[in-house]
Amino acid sequence: MQTMEKIILDCDPGHDDAAAIILAAKSPKLQLLGITVVAGNQTLENTLRNALNVVQWLDVDVPVYAGCGQPIVREKVIAGDIHGKTGLDGPVFPPLMRKAQPEHAVNFIIRRLLDSDGDITMVTTGPMTNLAMALRMEPKIAEKIKRIVLMGGAYANGNVTPAAEFNIFADPEAAHICFTAGRPITMIGLDVTRKVLCYPEIVQRMEKVGNRVSALFVSLMGHFCKTQKEIFGWDGGPLHDPVTIASLIDPELVTTKPMNAQIDIRGGQSYGRTNCDFFNYLRLPPTADVAIDIDPARFWDVFEEGLRNYN
Repeated sequence: MQTMEKIILDCDPGHDDAAAIILAAKSPKLQLLGITVVAGNQTLENTLRNALNVVQWLDVDVPVYAGCGQPIVREKVIAGDIHGKTGLDGPVFPPLMRKAQPEHAVNFIIRRLLDSDGDITMVTTGPMTNLAMALRMEPKIAEKIKRIVLMGGAYANGNVTPAAEFNIFADPEAAHICFTAGRPITMIGLDVTRKVLCYPEIVQRMEKVGNRVSALFVSLMGHFCKTQKEIFGWDGGPLHDPVTIASLIDPELVTTKPMNAQIDIRGGQSYGRTNCDFFNYLRLPPTADVAIDIDPARFWDVFEEGLRNYN
């Protein structure tokens, strides 16, 4: 019998974070130990409420923990233009009954990792503030992290500046801490997630699954795709965050390449850039497995199966 991979999902919902939660919470291949929430796509108050609303809608028994509401050094930035005033505009949720755990997310991460056998994968789909703070508060957790899998960065072009991707740009110092912690890292950046485009025909396909969760996904994508059209002129927006979860469910989905990857924390035009030595110019040891390709059709097969897990 295949062992379920234990994960903690650190996120900032966000429409694509919500899709990641959907994919993770019921996968027979994953054991979702907890959801930790950080400010990013919206304020912590909003991202926490959004995570609780999604978990309640899914009717899954997964604890949710509120984490850091501010980056470590820089001023706070949010992505309200994409995700709306709530961070999850579109769906109409019923009254919220679920409550966050009283323990701070950083303390939960520390406690759960220290109590583990070194078999927990940390998945981050927002700014890496919570994990970075945990690593600084208790350095012993580093050796307990099986792997860090993040949605963030790019070896080519950014999406909030020419150089930087949002999750890294929102807290570059946190990303620097995580990338220099000495643990295996899989960086799934814009280079591959931009290929996972949620076109109207994809939404229609997922709607045919015909359960409450597919209905939630359709509502989420209604707003998400609308803003992509208004801002960028795209018929379908890239669904970044669930690629992390899909890559754990289907290890053949994403192609990676070992690279020396460093975070630019010096300030200036390239602040928050993930400098990935694709051609090994520097002759430095690889520090991350960087995603360079994905099979989008295979991803959507994984996602549809994930929706059907709620039947």
